[in-house]
Amino acid sequence: MVKRLRVDAVIVQAVIAGALSFSHLHDLAEAAGQGGWKAWAYPISVDLLLVAAWRRMRQAQRAGLRAGGPRLWFLVALTASLGANVATAGLLDLDHVPAWLRVLVAGWPAVAFFGGTLLAHTP
Repeated sequence: MVKRLRVDAVIVQAVIAGALSFSHLHDLAEAAGQGGWKAWAYPISVDLLLVAAWRRMRQAQRAGLRAGGPRLWFLVALTASLGANVATAGLLDLDHVPAWLRVLVAGWPAVAFFGGTLLAHTP
């Protein structure tokens, strides 16, 4: 028996949206002075924090527990992703990134590490 591959439009849309968001995060990190492999690591850290927080949030909800911590980290990662998407939509001159945004981008790894650690080590 041969199984036919069925393309799910929701998955296709999610892959396209994820790729665009990934690209926006990369472009913003690169414009903020994080070149090379570091510019590629930023979108990975944002997206992984988003996914980890979502999974923890769903686990807590299924267990009937409060999901305040995971929800907070989900919102932090979503804000980083959405912020990069909006910033790269022509609202920000990527050739002259303001200092405050450079500071936010440079500080992101510590924030993501802290959030990911809390999510990983909270029962």
